[in-house]
Amino acid sequence: DDQIERERASQHLSGGCCALAAVYLMGKFYVANAGDSRAIIIRNGEIIPMSREFTPETERQRLQFLAFLRPELLGKEFTHLEFPRRIQPKELGKKMLYRDQNMNGWAYKKIEEDDLKFPLIYGEGKKARVMATIGVTRGLGDHDLKVFSSNIHIKPFLSCFPEVRVYDLTQYEHCPDDVLVLGTDGLWDVTNDKEVASVVMEVLTSYEPNDPCRYTMVAQELVVRSRGVLKERGWRLANDKLGSGDDISVFVIPLGGPGNYT
Repeated sequence: DDQIERERASQHLSGGCCALAAVYLMGKFYVANAGDSRAIIIRNGEIIPMSREFTPETERQRLQFLAFLRPELLGKEFTHLEFPRRIQPKELGKKMLYRDQNMNGWAYKKIEEDDLKFPLIYGEGKKARVMATIGVTRGLGDHDLKVFSSNIHIKPFLSCFPEVRVYDLTQYEHCPDDVLVLGTDGLWDVTNDKEVASVVMEVLTSYEPNDPCRYTMVAQELVVRSRGVLKERGWRLANDKLGSGDDISVFVIPLGGPGNYT
């Protein structure tokens, strides 16, 4: 992240990205995630999560705590408090549910002038945004990202530090159908863990266990199914829901057995 900051002027790069990495070292997989990509292990049909997504919702308390400690980062336009909905000026003096950086549950407070400011975290699910700008809270880059039409920087609220999970391959006997799946949010936006596992098993069983291309074909099938088919009303999945509108990148890595090629 520091290197990107140093080189952003010479390389003319102003954007950012999430990062998901898997490192195999001395019998163990180390999976590091900074962003909203996801990794799962499928072992004997069982799904083992190897990451979690970092979004304004999952990191609400970290973001609110930083804003509480450094209110100057909010540019006098945002409040670190969270309310169930946007407050209207006519509601001044009334009571409404809220929560701050220390609270998991909700409590009532009297609405004051400062509460009318735009919330630090606004929206739900995939529509949740930090300062109405960005929907992911960890990653690399974005050093120059600002709130639209303002001089308020978003970068202080973004973390480049990944969460690392460790999986010890020596603790289990793995067969050729046991895999590690790495995918960007374009996959997981429209396909859940169980659906991914179902596609993995479906495709793997159509190839011989010692055929190395079987894993590439699984990744390809996951991309194709998440993208959908182009119809008159846009890209559609098999259930006629909208296909993924984000980039879809997938790796499928064998964990053992005769299908494990190097």
